[in-house]
Amino acid sequence: MTEGPVRAEIAANLAGVFADLEQALGVQFQDPLLLRQALIHRSYLNEHPDWPLESNERLEFLGDAVLGFVVAEYLYLTYRELSEGELTALRAAVVRRETLARVARSLNLGDYLYISYGLEKSGGRTQPSVLASALEAVLGAVFLDRGLGVVRQVILRLLVPEIESVLRAQALKDFKTQLQERAQAELGQTPVYRVVATEGPEHAKVFTVAVYIGDLVLGRGRGRSKQEAEQEAARHALADWARLAPALKRA
Repeated sequence: MTEGPVRAEIAANLAGVFADLEQALGVQFQDPLLLRQALIHRSYLNEHPDWPLESNERLEFLGDAVLGFVVAEYLYLTYRELSEGELTALRAAVVRRETLARVARSLNLGDYLYISYGLEKSGGRTQPSVLASALEAVLGAVFLDRGLGVVRQVILRLLVPEIESVLRAQALKDFKTQLQERAQAELGQTPVYRVVATEGPEHAKVFTVAVYIGDLVLGRGRGRSKQEAEQEAARHALADWARLAPALKRA
Protein backbone atom coordinates (compact mmCIF):
# COMPACT_ATOMS: atom_id res chain seq x y z
CA MET A 1 0.00 0.00 0.00
CA THR A 2 1.35 3.41 -0.94
CA GLU A 3 1.82 6.01 1.78
CA GLY A 4 2.14 9.78 2.29
CA PRO A 5 1.24 12.52 -0.21
CA VAL A 6 0.64 10.09 -3.10
CA ARG A 7 -1.87 8.15 -1.03
CA ALA A 8 -3.64 11.35 0.06
CA GLU A 9 -3.85 12.58 -3.52
CA ILE A 10 -5.33 9.30 -4.76
CA ALA A 11 -7.82 9.24 -1.89
CA ALA A 12 -8.93 12.80 -2.67
CA ASN A 13 -9.59 11.83 -6.29
CA LEU A 14 -11.84 8.96 -5.21
CA ALA A 15 -14.56 11.14 -3.71
CA GLY A 16 -17.88 9.79 -4.96
CA VAL A 17 -16.34 7.25 -7.38
CA PHE A 18 -17.72 4.28 -5.46
CA ALA A 19 -20.81 5.95 -4.02
CA ASP A 20 -23.25 3.51 -5.65
CA LEU A 21 -21.23 0.51 -4.52
CA GLU A 22 -20.97 1.86 -0.98
CA GLN A 23 -24.71 2.41 -0.96
CA ALA A 24 -25.30 -1.17 -2.14
CA LEU A 25 -23.01 -2.44 0.60
CA GLY A 26 -24.52 -0.15 3.20
CA VAL A 27 -21.07 1.12 4.16
CA GLN A 28 -19.33 4.44 3.70
CA PHE A 29 -15.59 3.86 3.73
CA GLN A 30 -13.42 6.05 5.91
CA ASP A 31 -10.45 5.05 3.74
CA PRO A 32 -11.66 4.77 0.10
CA LEU A 33 -8.27 3.43 -0.94
CA LEU A 34 -9.07 0.17 0.82
CA LEU A 35 -12.16 -0.27 -1.32
CA ARG A 36 -10.23 0.61 -4.46
CA GLN A 37 -7.52 -1.90 -3.61
CA ALA A 38 -10.18 -4.58 -3.11
CA LEU A 39 -11.21 -4.09 -6.74
CA ILE A 40 -7.75 -4.43 -8.32
CA HIS A 41 -7.27 -7.79 -9.99
CA ARG A 42 -3.67 -8.94 -10.29
CA SER A 43 -3.95 -8.94 -14.09
CA TYR A 44 -4.34 -5.15 -14.04
CA LEU A 45 -0.95 -4.72 -12.42
CA ASN A 46 0.69 -6.77 -15.18
CA GLU A 47 -0.32 -4.03 -17.61
CA HIS A 48 0.23 -1.17 -15.14
CA PRO A 49 3.42 -2.05 -13.24
CA ASP A 50 3.75 1.51 -11.90
CA TRP A 51 0.30 1.47 -10.31
CA PRO A 52 0.70 2.70 -6.70
CA LEU A 53 -1.65 0.14 -5.11
CA GLU A 54 -1.21 -3.62 -4.78
CA SER A 55 -3.70 -6.23 -5.99
CA ASN A 56 -6.67 -7.45 -3.97
CA GLU A 57 -5.19 -10.87 -3.18
CA ARG A 58 -4.19 -10.14 0.43
CA LEU A 59 -7.58 -8.54 1.11
CA GLU A 60 -9.20 -11.60 -0.47
CA PHE A 61 -7.32 -13.82 2.00
CA LEU A 62 -8.55 -11.75 4.92
CA GLY A 63 -12.09 -11.48 3.63
CA ASP A 64 -12.32 -15.25 3.13
CA ALA A 65 -11.41 -15.80 6.79
CA VAL A 66 -13.85 -13.15 8.06
CA LEU A 67 -16.63 -14.47 5.84
CA GLY A 68 -16.14 -18.04 7.04
CA PHE A 69 -16.19 -16.97 10.68
CA VAL A 70 -19.29 -14.77 10.41
CA VAL A 71 -21.28 -17.39 8.50
CA ALA A 72 -20.21 -20.15 10.92
CA GLU A 73 -21.17 -17.99 13.91
CA TYR A 74 -24.57 -17.18 12.42
CA LEU A 75 -25.34 -20.82 11.56
CA TYR A 76 -24.24 -22.03 14.99
CA LEU A 77 -26.43 -19.52 16.82
CA THR A 78 -29.45 -19.73 14.50
CA TYR A 79 -29.79 -23.43 13.62
CA ARG A 80 -29.30 -25.16 16.95
CA GLU A 81 -30.96 -28.35 15.73
CA LEU A 82 -28.31 -28.99 13.06
CA SER A 83 -25.38 -31.30 13.70
CA GLU A 84 -21.75 -30.35 13.10
CA GLY A 85 -21.81 -32.16 9.79
CA GLU A 86 -24.97 -30.41 8.67
CA LEU A 87 -23.60 -27.02 9.70
CA THR A 88 -20.37 -27.70 7.80
CA ALA A 89 -22.28 -28.67 4.67
CA LEU A 90 -24.51 -25.61 4.90
CA ARG A 91 -21.57 -23.25 5.38
CA ALA A 92 -19.77 -24.79 2.40
CA ALA A 93 -22.83 -24.29 0.21
CA VAL A 94 -23.16 -20.66 1.28
CA VAL A 95 -19.52 -19.57 0.86
CA ARG A 96 -18.85 -21.48 -2.35
CA ARG A 97 -17.72 -19.61 -5.44
CA GLU A 98 -21.03 -19.74 -7.30
CA THR A 99 -22.98 -18.28 -4.37
CA LEU A 100 -20.48 -15.48 -3.80
CA ALA A 101 -20.41 -14.68 -7.51
CA ARG A 102 -24.21 -14.37 -7.51
CA VAL A 103 -24.06 -11.95 -4.59
CA ALA A 104 -21.29 -9.98 -6.34
CA ARG A 105 -23.49 -9.67 -9.43
CA SER A 106 -26.32 -8.29 -7.28
CA LEU A 107 -23.91 -5.51 -6.26
CA ASN A 108 -22.79 -4.94 -9.87
CA LEU A 109 -19.29 -5.55 -8.54
CA GLY A 110 -17.92 -6.49 -11.95
CA ASP A 111 -18.49 -2.93 -13.19
CA TYR A 112 -16.00 -1.57 -10.66
CA LEU A 113 -13.13 -4.01 -11.20
CA TYR A 114 -9.69 -3.00 -12.42
CA ILE A 115 -8.73 -5.81 -14.77
CA SER A 116 -6.38 -6.27 -17.70
CA TYR A 117 -7.41 -5.73 -21.30
CA GLY A 118 -7.03 -9.44 -21.98
CA LEU A 119 -9.24 -10.43 -19.06
CA GLU A 120 -11.76 -7.80 -20.11
CA LYS A 121 -11.96 -9.27 -23.61
CA SER A 122 -12.46 -12.79 -22.23
CA GLY A 123 -15.41 -11.71 -20.09
CA GLY A 124 -13.50 -11.36 -16.84
CA ARG A 125 -16.06 -9.02 -15.30
CA THR A 126 -18.61 -11.84 -15.25
CA GLN A 127 -16.35 -14.79 -14.39
CA PRO A 128 -17.49 -16.45 -11.14
CA SER A 129 -13.94 -16.90 -9.81
CA VAL A 130 -13.07 -13.23 -10.39
CA LEU A 131 -16.33 -11.99 -8.87
CA ALA A 132 -16.18 -14.28 -5.83
CA SER A 133 -12.59 -13.28 -5.10
CA ALA A 134 -13.43 -9.60 -5.46
CA LEU A 135 -16.36 -9.91 -3.05
CA GLU A 136 -14.11 -11.55 -0.46
CA ALA A 137 -11.58 -8.76 -0.93
CA VAL A 138 -14.28 -6.12 -0.47
CA LEU A 139 -15.37 -7.82 2.76
CA GLY A 140 -11.76 -7.81 3.91
CA ALA A 141 -11.62 -4.09 3.18
CA VAL A 142 -14.84 -3.47 5.13
CA PHE A 143 -13.38 -5.38 8.08
CA LEU A 144 -10.20 -3.30 8.10
CA ASP A 145 -12.02 -0.01 7.56
CA ARG A 146 -15.03 -0.40 9.86
CA GLY A 147 -14.41 -3.44 12.06
CA LEU A 148 -16.04 -6.78 12.76
CA GLY A 149 -19.44 -5.43 13.80
CA VAL A 150 -20.01 -3.60 10.52
CA VAL A 151 -18.67 -6.35 8.27
CA ARG A 152 -20.88 -8.85 10.13
CA GLN A 153 -23.92 -6.70 9.29
CA VAL A 154 -22.88 -6.51 5.63
CA ILE A 155 -22.26 -10.25 5.34
CA LEU A 156 -25.53 -11.23 6.97
CA ARG A 157 -27.58 -8.78 4.94
CA LEU A 158 -26.06 -10.19 1.75
CA LEU A 159 -25.96 -13.88 2.66
CA VAL A 160 -28.89 -14.68 4.95
CA PRO A 161 -31.20 -14.87 1.88
CA GLU A 162 -28.68 -17.29 0.32
CA ILE A 163 -28.63 -19.40 3.50
CA GLU A 164 -32.41 -19.61 3.47
CA SER A 165 -32.38 -20.49 -0.23
CA VAL A 166 -29.90 -23.32 0.37
CA LEU A 167 -32.03 -24.68 3.20
CA ARG A 168 -35.15 -24.60 1.05
CA ALA A 169 -33.35 -26.40 -1.76
CA GLN A 170 -32.00 -29.05 0.59
CA ALA A 171 -35.44 -29.59 2.07
CA LEU A 172 -36.75 -30.43 -1.41
CA LYS A 173 -34.11 -33.12 -1.91
CA ASP A 174 -34.42 -36.55 -0.37
CA PHE A 175 -31.63 -37.78 1.87
CA LYS A 176 -30.33 -40.29 -0.68
CA THR A 177 -29.91 -37.54 -3.26
CA GLN A 178 -28.14 -35.30 -0.75
CA LEU A 179 -25.79 -38.10 0.31
CA GLN A 180 -24.99 -39.07 -3.26
CA GLU A 181 -24.23 -35.47 -4.26
CA ARG A 182 -22.00 -34.96 -1.24
CA ALA A 183 -20.12 -38.25 -1.63
CA GLN A 184 -19.51 -37.63 -5.33
CA ALA A 185 -18.45 -34.02 -4.78
CA GLU A 186 -16.08 -34.68 -1.88
CA LEU A 187 -14.92 -38.25 -2.53
CA GLY A 188 -15.71 -39.02 -6.16
CA GLN A 189 -17.60 -42.14 -5.05
CA THR A 190 -21.22 -43.31 -5.04
CA PRO A 191 -22.82 -44.80 -1.91
CA VAL A 192 -24.08 -48.39 -2.10
CA TYR A 193 -27.14 -49.63 -0.18
CA ARG A 194 -27.49 -53.20 1.08
CA VAL A 195 -30.27 -54.93 3.00
CA VAL A 196 -28.56 -56.38 6.08
CA ALA A 197 -31.61 -57.70 7.95
CA THR A 198 -35.30 -58.47 7.44
CA GLU A 199 -37.77 -58.97 10.30
CA GLY A 200 -41.45 -59.75 10.65
CA PRO A 201 -44.03 -61.67 8.63
CA GLU A 202 -44.29 -61.40 4.89
CA HIS A 203 -47.15 -58.88 5.01
CA ALA A 204 -45.42 -56.63 7.58
CA LYS A 205 -41.70 -56.87 6.98
CA VAL A 206 -39.24 -54.39 8.45
CA PHE A 207 -36.03 -53.90 6.51
CA THR A 208 -32.67 -52.80 7.87
CA VAL A 209 -30.42 -51.22 5.27
CA ALA A 210 -26.79 -50.16 5.57
CA VAL A 211 -25.19 -47.63 3.26
CA TYR A 212 -21.54 -48.12 2.35
CA ILE A 213 -18.65 -46.47 0.62
CA GLY A 214 -16.21 -49.26 0.02
CA ASP A 215 -16.22 -51.39 3.18
CA LEU A 216 -17.08 -48.51 5.49
CA VAL A 217 -20.63 -48.31 6.84
CA LEU A 218 -21.88 -44.72 6.70
CA GLY A 219 -25.22 -45.31 8.35
CA ARG A 220 -28.06 -47.76 8.98
CA GLY A 221 -31.79 -47.34 8.69
CA ARG A 222 -35.00 -49.29 9.31
CA GLY A 223 -38.27 -49.06 7.45
CA ARG A 224 -41.32 -50.93 6.22
CA SER A 225 -39.95 -50.74 2.70
CA LYS A 226 -36.43 -50.91 1.33
CA GLN A 227 -36.81 -47.34 0.06
CA GLU A 228 -37.82 -46.05 3.49
CA ALA A 229 -34.90 -47.85 5.14
CA GLU A 230 -32.47 -46.47 2.54
CA GLN A 231 -33.67 -42.91 3.18
CA GLU A 232 -33.18 -43.40 6.93
CA ALA A 233 -29.70 -44.83 6.41
CA ALA A 234 -28.78 -41.85 4.22
CA ARG A 235 -30.14 -39.44 6.84
CA HIS A 236 -27.92 -40.99 9.53
CA ALA A 237 -24.92 -40.89 7.20
CA LEU A 238 -25.39 -37.19 6.51
CA ALA A 239 -25.79 -36.38 10.19
CA ASP A 240 -22.58 -38.28 10.99
CA TRP A 241 -20.60 -37.10 7.97
CA ALA A 242 -18.15 -34.88 9.84
CA ARG A 243 -17.04 -37.79 12.05
CA LEU A 244 -16.82 -40.18 9.11
CA ALA A 245 -15.02 -37.83 6.72
CA PRO A 246 -11.42 -38.53 7.84
CA ALA A 247 -11.87 -42.30 7.49
CA LEU A 248 -13.62 -41.88 4.14
CA LYS A 249 -10.76 -39.82 2.74
CA ARG A 250 -8.24 -42.43 3.85
CA ALA A 251 -10.25 -45.27 2.30
